[in-house]
Amino acid sequence: MLTSESQTDCLYQQEASRTVFRVDYPTPYVTDQKKGFGSVVNKRLLIVEDDPGLQSQMRWCFTDDVEVVVASDRGAALTALRRFEPQVVTLDLGLPPDPGGAKEGFALLDDIVRLSPATKVVVVTGREDRENAVRAIGMGASDYYQKPLDADILTFVVNRAFRLAELEQENRELSQNRNGTTIKGIVAASPQMLSLCRMVEKVAPADVTTLIIGETGTGKELLARAIHDMSHRADHTFAAINCAAIPENLLESELFGFEKGAFTGATQSKKGKIEMANGGTLFLDEIGDMPMPLQAKLLRFLQERVIDRVGAVNPVHVDVRVVCATHRNVEELVSTGAFREDLYYRISEITLDVPAVRERDGDAIVIAQSLLKSLGRQLDRPNLGFSEDAILAIQGYSWPGNVREMINKIKRAIIMAEGKRVSASDLQLRCDDFVHDGNVLNLRQVREDAERAAINHALKTSNFNMAQAARLLGITRPTLYNLTDKYKIETSPAVSGA
Repeated sequence: MLTSESQTDCLYQQEASRTVFRVDYPTPYVTDQKKGFGSVVNKRLLIVEDDPGLQSQMRWCFTDDVEVVVASDRGAALTALRRFEPQVVTLDLGLPPDPGGAKEGFALLDDIVRLSPATKVVVVTGREDRENAVRAIGMGASDYYQKPLDADILTFVVNRAFRLAELEQENRELSQNRNGTTIKGIVAASPQMLSLCRMVEKVAPADVTTLIIGETGTGKELLARAIHDMSHRADHTFAAINCAAIPENLLESELFGFEKGAFTGATQSKKGKIEMANGGTLFLDEIGDMPMPLQAKLLRFLQERVIDRVGAVNPVHVDVRVVCATHRNVEELVSTGAFREDLYYRISEITLDVPAVRERDGDAIVIAQSLLKSLGRQLDRPNLGFSEDAILAIQGYSWPGNVREMINKIKRAIIMAEGKRVSASDLQLRCDDFVHDGNVLNLRQVREDAERAAINHALKTSNFNMAQAARLLGITRPTLYNLTDKYKIETSPAVSGA
């Protein structure tokens, strides 16, 4: 009985039985036209082969779920690698100007491994050329197959490489899905947000009333949920209510509940949000808009941990943690008499101040990249990237609506983008949005300043781990080294003298 390895060896010896179609391509690399322009294909394959007949036969082996690009020499292959970003490359070692040897093929393999380490390279060798196959594996190729071409063997090997690339990508995403933070849903690399996240980690286990302040769209509810999830109350209810979204005459019954017959329409008793959160966490969003009469009742609850349902005779004891949030300046509300001072001190045992996106050094592009990836998957356009002018626009724009505004703009851009790159116009951002100290700057200078700042912050955040810093920035490690050389950035922490 043949082992799986023996069966594979036998399959490699089979002659190709399919018809070979010869096609002459006018360009050095050609995208598979049958898929049409603007189509979105998850699997991307680069075939490096100088024989047009083999090019055609290899392309014919793959179905519509694989987008194929063909390159006939080293230069065209490197161009396609940068523009097309394939997960898998099939590489014939015999390339011009040395089609009879393997020197050019090995040089290209070295380039691919250096420029795109995540790309899986399947090397094509002659039937008796196992020595070069072994050498290629040692240089970083993931697999090989031997000529003559067999469609079944080719698709098997290439699909195996795709699966390996997919598994490694999933592993990378799982390892960095928290983007430098330990809080689910918070994407950050800036010192400001990382410091805030460390505060949340310390506050969560302590059963104290917490006030989260910050502009609209900065993620206050995400932080409230994180406090709940990291506390000993995580297995119980997280109940949220927006104090500004409910009319004043209904807010009391929504918070405290009511008894049957307490008012017209009260046909049965109902628990309020506070009682529903018993054992868990109550999140009072936009507490700065709470009406003054309700503030007194809330203060009594916070002091005594009992509530009175509307129309009830007996109070109800509850055990609940309270987290509040507002975009308003509560101290100013207190000074104008719009908010009770004693309630303010009761809800702000711990205060967390969430910085706006414009105040988070280097976070705008990190958040945008994460949103493009997640929203792209939701909208069935998973392979989009940002163009250079879009990156400049994201870094230069002030984002007055913070992350919520960014979500809206990126979602629209994903829908409107024509090709595989989201542009500044897709984001509805203009060059005159890049303002600093009242003056419009040169775009090249804006880009260089932003790149330099982002690299410095990524290095500090990762404790100068180049691989981790490259992941935070969404670039390869060689690219990061090139940029640190370009901007003369130190790649190791400075050592102070004794």
